[in-house]
Amino acid sequence: MDAPGIRARVAGYYTRKLQEHGAQPRGVDWNSAASQTLRFRQLLRICEGAGPFSINDYGCGYGALVDHLAAGGTPFRYQGYDFAPAMLAQARALHGGRTECTFVSDEAELAPADYTVASGVFNVKLDTPDAEWEAYVRDSLQRLSQLSRLGFAFNALTLYSDADKRRADLHYMDPREVFDYCKRRLSPRVALLHDYPLFEFTILVRKVEDP
Repeated sequence: MDAPGIRARVAGYYTRKLQEHGAQPRGVDWNSAASQTLRFRQLLRICEGAGPFSINDYGCGYGALVDHLAAGGTPFRYQGYDFAPAMLAQARALHGGRTECTFVSDEAELAPADYTVASGVFNVKLDTPDAEWEAYVRDSLQRLSQLSRLGFAFNALTLYSDADKRRADLHYMDPREVFDYCKRRLSPRVALLHDYPLFEFTILVRKVEDP
């Protein structure tokens, strides 16, 4: 698996989107602010009801999640990671003044947090063969688990999408297989969210028992 090559191609794709649309949802390949907000709500169910918490944003883009977290009112510490330099530059320009936020370009600099979320990072495979992309996804899920003390959440395009609307450069995953992998390999406490009106699903993986 050529992970550096995959990341370089994906970084190029998102850099072009940012250059074309700027720091807004279309700049990270979402079609609207409403859909971006809906995704955040699903992902953040992993830390629903928590008091002050720390969170890693794995594939942070221009840092849109920061504003969503701030609007929620719960104190948080945030680490954003992205391997597209243009995205990180934009994130730092927008949020670098927040003392509760840091942004890193090297995954090795990410410290474990209470929670980790990853939105859209498994969608854009471009010309990567499916088997290689799936190995990349599994490797990334292991990393999300390592970065998270209490739990993590991620989303993916669903194989239940209409076949005639799928794009060849995107990757669609079977939610049953993803759930099974997480349940067997990562934690016995896994939730599959597939009841919101987007052609995707969200997985929540909890690592410890609730108090």
